[in-house]
Amino acid sequence: MRRLVLDCGGLAHSALETLAERDGELRVIDPDASRVEALRNEKIVAERGDVTDVETIRAAAPADIVFVAGTDPARNVAAADIVREAMPDAYLVVHAGEGTPRALREQIEGVADRIFDPGVAVLGAIEGQLNGDVAVRARELQAALRGVEGTLGVLTHDNPDPDAIAAAVALCRIAASIGVDAEPCYFGNISHQENRAFINLLDIDLRRFDPEEDESPAETYDALALVDHSRPGVNDQLDPETEIAIVLDHHPSEDVRAGFVDLREGVGATSTLLAEYITHFDLAADSTVSTGLLYGIRVDTKDFTREVSQADFEAAAALLPYVDGDVLERVESPSMSAETFETIGRAIDNRSIDGTALATCVGPISDRDALAQAADRLLAMEGITTTFVYGYTDDTIYVSARSQGHLDLGAVLRRAFDEWGSAGGHADMAGAQIPLGVLSELSEASNLRSVVVDAVTPRFFETLREQ
Repeated sequence: MRRLVLDCGGLAHSALETLAERDGELRVIDPDASRVEALRNEKIVAERGDVTDVETIRAAAPADIVFVAGTDPARNVAAADIVREAMPDAYLVVHAGEGTPRALREQIEGVADRIFDPGVAVLGAIEGQLNGDVAVRARELQAALRGVEGTLGVLTHDNPDPDAIAAAVALCRIAASIGVDAEPCYFGNISHQENRAFINLLDIDLRRFDPEEDESPAETYDALALVDHSRPGVNDQLDPETEIAIVLDHHPSEDVRAGFVDLREGVGATSTLLAEYITHFDLAADSTVSTGLLYGIRVDTKDFTREVSQADFEAAAALLPYVDGDVLERVESPSMSAETFETIGRAIDNRSIDGTALATCVGPISDRDALAQAADRLLAMEGITTTFVYGYTDDTIYVSARSQGHLDLGAVLRRAFDEWGSAGGHADMAGAQIPLGVLSELSEASNLRSVVVDAVTPRFFETLREQ
């Protein structure tokens, strides 16, 4: 991370010593010789120079983040204009200065990625902006969104969960803030009672695509973004060759191709990524978005107990002041359908146990979310540390697995079933989709379940033993 501070005045001076200790490069250009000398005594790279001189700024390029921190708004505008021309890809933060006239402020707003006024927690804001990664990613995301000519379709994975839904809605909100039309959409169904309550209580409008009746999202929208998954054709109904503009995800993946990619395996939820962007763009006050994102983080981290990171806690803390607690409480206390109870019952009745692992086939299903609920419930059985629950529709076997032991469950499922279909996930929460294919042809409807069980359960147990 290369940081450049121009004309630091007294505003940024206090933050510079802390910033100098962080990874990356920090450089200061200031017209005041005594200030430059003082910075050098503090082991900060500083030089005297005119920040409104084109050649001086060009010589300082490149930089990832540039902060124009002078107290004279006219000089700040002049310096910012030069920086934008000399370093178009830099993230530009500009101090408005004392008593900035409206015309000058409008000029600053027109050129800067972020503007700071005096007297508003300036030190912490400067340090946060200059610290790096979030600011650079935000600028790149903003550039990707501005590059959309027309409407952006924001596609979740099939049968989206709260994390995917919240992330899609949040990205659409960010797009709207910079004048880009965007629509959240999905394939499949939203059948889990909590998920239905989630979208109903927050009044979230999602477009559902039917692959048999509708045009593909690639034909419907001018550009596509994927949230909570990262590759077209994997856990969605897109053609694998579909061009993708934006990917935001936290699941492990390879060969991810898009104009902008933010894939961070170290965080517990995609909603955490979106919370960072929402906070950065000052959009957290939107109660619907903040409530959705906090719920998405809580669900995917199992209330901050599963694969949680510091970033998840920080994102939740930033969202909390804007969350509608009453709505959140109502979302978390919905009724459970009779079909879900029946699926859990079949999962218990049909279970097979190998050591501390449990596998069970529930047979035909119409509600895939019930598999995840069964996998969660069965993990509470005494002596069980891994659950593997699956069922099938006319053409696909769906798997939901959970673990509280010391293994990478996502890797286990990939080794076991990637050759048959698609599989993956996290160390303690994973899933798979396996085409029925030849299995359905080898059996009559009456014994299809036994054929599926004989193929799937032993393969899972054998792969697990090899771990």
